[in-house]
Amino acid sequence: MRTTAILLAAGQGTRMKSHLPKVLHRICGKPLVWYSLQAAREVTSQEPVMVIGHGADQVKQVMGDAARYAIQEQQLGTGHAVMQAADLVRGQADFVLVTYADMPLLRPETLQKLLATQQANPGPISILTVFADDPRGFGRIERHADGTVKAIVEEYVASPGQLQIKELNVGAYCFSAAWLWSGLTRIRVSPKGEYYLTDLVEIAVAEGLPVQALVMDNLQETIGINTRVHLSEAEAAMRKRINEQHMLNGVSIIDPVNTYIETGVRIGVDTVLWPNTYLQGNTSIGENCQIGPETHIQNSTIGDHCKVFKSVLEGAVLENHVDMGPFARLRKGAHLADHVHMGNFGEVKDSYLGPGVKMGHFSYIGNAQIGAETNIGAGTITCNYDGEKKHPTTIGEQVFIGSDTMLVAPLKIGNRGRTGAGAVVTKDVPEDTLVVGMPARAIRRFKKEADHDKAE
Repeated sequence: MRTTAILLAAGQGTRMKSHLPKVLHRICGKPLVWYSLQAAREVTSQEPVMVIGHGADQVKQVMGDAARYAIQEQQLGTGHAVMQAADLVRGQADFVLVTYADMPLLRPETLQKLLATQQANPGPISILTVFADDPRGFGRIERHADGTVKAIVEEYVASPGQLQIKELNVGAYCFSAAWLWSGLTRIRVSPKGEYYLTDLVEIAVAEGLPVQALVMDNLQETIGINTRVHLSEAEAAMRKRINEQHMLNGVSIIDPVNTYIETGVRIGVDTVLWPNTYLQGNTSIGENCQIGPETHIQNSTIGDHCKVFKSVLEGAVLENHVDMGPFARLRKGAHLADHVHMGNFGEVKDSYLGPGVKMGHFSYIGNAQIGAETNIGAGTITCNYDGEKKHPTTIGEQVFIGSDTMLVAPLKIGNRGRTGAGAVVTKDVPEDTLVVGMPARAIRRFKKEADHDKAE
């Protein structure tokens, strides 16, 4: 059985009051249309077709090869939009799902049920409906005595009696493909000069063909986005769905309402998320971690048994048993190895801190490689930028950097080297050497034995 989906994404979305095409507005880190594409892709055998028009180039740029594209140059209604996909779909599929690209909460499971309904339907159309007290502008469903659909009555032409109908047209359809293409040619133009997809129901009924309706039991799935208010509603619903799934998978979320996890974030079992935590982008967190409160993590990888308290991470890597914060910041390229401790008000960028490194508070480390078991004293700064270029700092193992040390790159400090408090280090420091002063000078060398505290 060959199945495909057509997503309608050509509308301007004027009520969003935005320069951005409506379907590219984001919820939980992904464009609205991304969710529609994912749902369609899971239940069909062919790559979905997206009908685009307003902002077509922007949509293509963002979505890339996630779909095949059909262009609706003039927005002449939903029926006309589906016609634009004919060259890509006609003769290639037995069943065609048609949905709007601004319905991000519609689940694949629901589309699968709609597809199964149509496969069992001797008629050409099955539609999704929902019962609701707030019609939100949806068309009303009139039924025959046998339960099949008699008509979809749009709100602007409905009589007072029809406006009292609680069953609403969701805007998701499944068609028998052979009938669809012939049916589209029989849609009559409306007084507004448009061709409406819902007119196919009237055409099928006039031919004596049954139209089936699958009633949804989840009203949230029907949320379509027409305004920023709707966008906020969908964001809250999607966030709740994401958080609940993580909790079912073994993650503890102390306050789900105030925890923000984007689509695609991965979290291991027994990790605890505290309130006002934001996990965004391509982020992965291991098992038995404590994250937050008030922590922002974006595009970062965190290992097992880590503690991140009131901190900001972007493009960073933490291995296992790392603890950091409060008020610490890791910028792009920061890599903290096993058992690293990073104190409050510290910042790391494009640097590797080896296993067991202790980094005191109020320090900045940039473009540096730091060896295992080194101690970075409070107030340490790598002076890595000379106004034109950035330069590296290399610090060996078991080094002790005194408080308020300025490390002027390019610079190398050998294993077990030491700097005195307030030192301004402008030249390389050999192994087992203590430097002090401004500019720093060597005043002592240590024996290369287990007890390095004994001076020569």
